[in-house]
Amino acid sequence: MSDQPTNAPALARKRVRAPEAHREAILEAARAAFAERGYARATIREIAGRAGVTHGLVMRHFGSKEQLFLAAVPGPRDLPELVPGPPQTLPDRIAQAFVTRMEHSDGNDPFLALIRSAASDERAATGLYAAMRRSSAAAYRTVLSGPDAEERIDLLASHLIGVTFSRYVLRSGPVAEMPPERLVAYLTRTLRCLLEPAALPESSSQSSASFEGTSSS
Repeated sequence: MSDQPTNAPALARKRVRAPEAHREAILEAARAAFAERGYARATIREIAGRAGVTHGLVMRHFGSKEQLFLAAVPGPRDLPELVPGPPQTLPDRIAQAFVTRMEHSDGNDPFLALIRSAASDERAATGLYAAMRRSSAAAYRTVLSGPDAEERIDLLASHLIGVTFSRYVLRSGPVAEMPPERLVAYLTRTLRCLLEPAALPESSSQSSASFEGTSSS
């Protein structure tokens, strides 16, 4: 007991010195827990135990289980770095990043857990999808414009969810069996069509909206 006051400050300093290490450990543990157990069954306490930190530290870094999930899922997390660039090659960048990420996930991507959980916990899956969409849409709005931009963003997400379900959840059929480079080529073509503004009937001026580049992220 007499040693406790002497050691406590040293332990506190050690904790303060490694906030980024703690954050990365929490994210790694969260990705594993969400992938293995799904969003509903994975708990903050379990994730904290896997990361070797306290429950309170997890909440201090992320605030809620939902925010932790969003930070752990690679897609929305990586978009701010992926989206900026030449608008003409945005479909290429999205397709390549999506396929590369999913092919190397070994079926353990948290996004797969979200899709699988939709059947057992529709409420949680709906809420998480809405939060993911808000995060993704904010990034896409930096390069997409026009009155139908929100529709195009939602169509893009729906298309990728469908491909994810066919190839990485069901793992059956032509989409699941084609080589990754072929999937990238097909996705690039379909995403290019989805991201191009439609010719809307309301007014001829609306059909002139197009990709808009941005020099900043």
